[in-house]
Amino acid sequence: MQVLVVDDNPIAVDMLENTLRRAGYDVVTASSGRAALEILDSGACQLVITDWEMPEMTGLELCRRIRYLSTLNYIYVILLTARHDASDSIEGMTAGADDFIVKPFQPSELVLRVKAGERLLALETRELLIFALAKLAESRDSDTGAHLERVRTYSRIIAEYLLKLPKYRDQVNAEFVRLIYLTSPLHDIGKVAVPDQILLKPGPLTEEEFEVMKTHTTRGAETLDAALKQYPSARFLRMARDIAASHHEWYDGSGYPRGLAGQAVPLSARIVALADAYDALTSKRVYKDAFTHDKARAAVIKGRGTHFDPDVVDAFLANETKFVAVQQTLSDEAPLQTALLQV
Repeated sequence: MQVLVVDDNPIAVDMLENTLRRAGYDVVTASSGRAALEILDSGACQLVITDWEMPEMTGLELCRRIRYLSTLNYIYVILLTARHDASDSIEGMTAGADDFIVKPFQPSELVLRVKAGERLLALETRELLIFALAKLAESRDSDTGAHLERVRTYSRIIAEYLLKLPKYRDQVNAEFVRLIYLTSPLHDIGKVAVPDQILLKPGPLTEEEFEVMKTHTTRGAETLDAALKQYPSARFLRMARDIAASHHEWYDGSGYPRGLAGQAVPLSARIVALADAYDALTSKRVYKDAFTHDKARAAVIKGRGTHFDPDVVDAFLANETKFVAVQQTLSDEAPLQTALLQV
């Protein structure tokens, strides 16, 4: 694992770097908060050790900036300080630090704290496994191509836009953006319960078949609810359940399965509803040709306030060029990108 050490004192940097390298860690260093943010922007580091007292940007402010970043992976922050008061610990944790070490400290203590952070970050591999499960479920339908990759990226683009709006200050933060990117691939997990003759039918469904198809929302929600009962504090599972259950609800209440309307539909599901619909419109299927972006755009605008949340539509319109770039880069005709798409 690569660890980023941030301190304006070169002696302290040398001590921390030598300690961590002897413990087997790859270390990069930065002498200021701004330099640290540039390194983090590259996505190379997930664990940061920073001093509290630094000129220009303190370690506390660096913590706040890190938590504001819309990084795809969680960044674990250990804050070093000579402050001993409990109020200082509270202030540091409130700013976004994950751990708090008071100077002076033993090198062995630092290594143990880093290993604890490493264990927490390892939990993200579970999220990768969940995406693999979503891909496995989707593999029953060979016609979907890179659908999950596109939907998760469209969802992230919309969430990042809403993050900047004062109206959503209490609902959308960097964690929300990260979680919707990670959980949106599970929106159709319930399709594993849909019979092949319906799921793989090369044409329009009958009314009876469509009723069966619609059950993928409730079956997916039931599956994720079972996991949520075992891990009730897992925000990842809670958002995944909301998306699976409600991504076919309409803003005007005419969707399924429960006929929810407006703000009663979870925001994550309202975002994925548009991302999923746009991808369905712009993708080729055995029973239809792909819509152009302009034609899909017109359909989205027509659904503003009925099918789709008006704010989500506005976010889409403000980021059209990014949607087009994703559609082209991750098109089913192009080789699937193995790297995370940064748009």
